[in-house]
Amino acid sequence: MRICTAPPGSGEVVLGYTLPDLLDEACQRNPNPQALNVQRDGRWVAYSTRQLREDAEAIAAGLRTLGLATEDRIALFMYSDPDFVRVDMGALIAHLTDVPLYLTYAPDLLVYVMNHAEARVLFVSDRELLHKIAPLLPQMSFLQHLIIAHPPEDWAAWQAQIPAGITTHTLDALMAQGRAVLEQDPGLIARLKQGIAPDDIATIIYTSGTTGLPKGVMLSHQNLSFNVKSAFGAMGKWFDGPNETVISFLPLTHVFGRMMQYGYMNLGAAVYFVHPHELVENLPVVRPTMFATVPRVLERVYEGILRKADEMHGVKAALLKRAIALAQRYRVGEPLRGRAALEHKLLDRLVYSKWREVLGGRLKYAISGGAALRPELAHFFAAAGIIILEGYGLTETSPVIAVNRYDSFRPGTVGPPIPGVEVTIAEDGEILTRGPHVMKGYFKNPAATREVIDPDGWFHTGDIGELDEDCYLRITDRKKHLFKLSTGKYVTPQPIEDALRASPLVDQAVVVGVGRKYASALVFPNADALRAFAAQKGLNAQQPLLDLLREPLVVQAYQDLVAQVNGGLPRWSQVRRFALLPGELTVDNEMLTPTLKVRRAKVKKAYHAVLEALYQTPPPAGEWMIVDVE
Repeated sequence: MRICTAPPGSGEVVLGYTLPDLLDEACQRNPNPQALNVQRDGRWVAYSTRQLREDAEAIAAGLRTLGLATEDRIALFMYSDPDFVRVDMGALIAHLTDVPLYLTYAPDLLVYVMNHAEARVLFVSDRELLHKIAPLLPQMSFLQHLIIAHPPEDWAAWQAQIPAGITTHTLDALMAQGRAVLEQDPGLIARLKQGIAPDDIATIIYTSGTTGLPKGVMLSHQNLSFNVKSAFGAMGKWFDGPNETVISFLPLTHVFGRMMQYGYMNLGAAVYFVHPHELVENLPVVRPTMFATVPRVLERVYEGILRKADEMHGVKAALLKRAIALAQRYRVGEPLRGRAALEHKLLDRLVYSKWREVLGGRLKYAISGGAALRPELAHFFAAAGIIILEGYGLTETSPVIAVNRYDSFRPGTVGPPIPGVEVTIAEDGEILTRGPHVMKGYFKNPAATREVIDPDGWFHTGDIGELDEDCYLRITDRKKHLFKLSTGKYVTPQPIEDALRASPLVDQAVVVGVGRKYASALVFPNADALRAFAAQKGLNAQQPLLDLLREPLVVQAYQDLVAQVNGGLPRWSQVRRFALLPGELTVDNEMLTPTLKVRRAKVKKAYHAVLEALYQTPPPAGEWMIVDVE
């Protein structure tokens, strides 16, 4: 068994920290007067590192007045902003375990997680989130306290509707109570911190659940603090804490955004929180030096560039199309020479520089995680001087297992392991990892824990991959997504789906065919891109989407796309027939998880009639367009 570890000189292994230790260290070494920033009433409000600690300690003392015991669970139904950060750290200092709730969870899942975690306290951001969760409160069996960060003007009326047995508080009142306690007992915080062991559970993060009910991943203080120190340490000089300006739009309910925030805090960066829908308008305002993202954001930027080129005319359009063409040919590690180098220099001044300005003009790099990034996107953006460093991890691994480094990144890989982490490949191709980043287990589910952590401490990721000679890891698919055709051949769906989604005309694609004689695909068009394409072809772009999907020119475009993707596949795994569907896969309709992964079982159930139609000859008509590739 070949075991890969971090390359020499890529950082040290740091153990023995609790998460409050990271904040204390920041106050001592890297204090920042603008550590946390958020827009309220049209202006930026800043919290310093020291203010964060003072507020968190007041929250901790306030929580301890509610009769909570060590490692009792509190839930956070909150936006990803400084309030979340302060409450999270307050709970950790109080030696409690916090449970973040996805804001996109369906009502039944919110109730399930609250009851499974036995959460006694619930923090809510404001009226909007209170309105969503208030009807569910009677079903939350263990809830005793509800705390709202920004109470509505009619808060008294809301309080009257809260079920008996649940005491209500405002965050300000809780903090005031905590400060009063600390005046009487100034040694309380020190005692609380001394009582926290690095191996104690800090948080339970429930998986987003592509199948079945979500499982509660128990992460210790050391799981997360080790990961912070190791992942950020691997970036070395390329993350210069106090001189970094970060724009944060990932959910803090997800472990990726949460771990990154701990790192920003510890190293003294200035973080500006924005809603994902407000990202584009705030990039030139914040002018970030780096940010963390998920691939879908980058895909939309890429699609927007292609769409703009199609919409423009004249010299500017020609120049943009040349820049796109060169970027699509560009390959990291293969320097341009001669005429190509001169053309790149010209296009960099006239076009690529404008792309960088849209991102604020100061971006050194972005870190992509949470899902697979298509290699061609990393090459494409690198041509414009926009460096995308892909990493890899799971909630169960706190999360980072591997990440590309700025000075040696390789598109198509997720980089080598971070310091202290071991990675190997099992005989069946599954990626295994071992180290201080591996979770303590699934809450109340030892059987599921034993299924994924073997007696030697290896965590079985469920992903299929390979390691090159330099220990760079490449992810090829999810183990459970592999399926067998009736011919006995196995199909690996993810690369096919990624190739289809590479087209601006495709929003989502799901490859199917378990037990069938050939593979098929459910294709969900990108409606905006499709209508723009239709307008260019002289079609009625405003007709109902299903009618548009039946237009011969549109059918041909998708037929050509699938044929092109098939060209790079073995014949037995090619898509022989596909369905064009006018619907969408979204978090709201529960076809996507909160981390934007496809819930295949739900999709297959919802589109069962289409799946059957794909294998009928001839296929019946319906609210879809079924197309043969050959």
